Amino acid sequence: MDAGDDDLAAIRAKRMAEMRGTGGAGGANTALPAGLTPSKSGKEDAEKLAQMDEMRRTMLIQLLDNSARERLARISIVKPEKARAVEDLLIRMAQSGQLRGKINENMLIDLLEQLNEQQAAKVESKIKITRRPVADSDDDEDLLAGL
Repeated sequence: MDAGDDDLAAIRAKRMAEMRGTGGAGGANTALPAGLTPSKSGKEDAEKLAQMDEMRRTMLIQLLDNSARERLARISIVKPEKARAVEDLLIRMAQSGQLRGKINENMLIDLLEQLNEQQAAKVESKIKITRRPVADSDDDEDLLAGL
């Protein structure tokens, strides 16, 4: 577990450096993930991305048991953006100390249900119905006045 703790500490330190260094500045390096700066060599960028992906996979292996990893892999086949969001959430929870042990399949299902409820609430809040007034004619009033 010492290697896992070292990985977590390295990831935390890197994330803190990202938050301090970038400060949300956009610009020419928007195509790269946070913390990466454009370099003269595309090879270096590819190596950094590969290293970040490897660290991500290592963390997920430490966080999830086999059944939860399999379920997340199946989700990533169908909805890669949803699987990525779940992975990001799990990593953030682990970094903030909210996770104590490995996540099993049932815990992952509960987490997915919570995310679905949050997304459904966001979608519902975005719906806005505006009704147009019906073209009303004064002719109806004239007819009733003659009676």
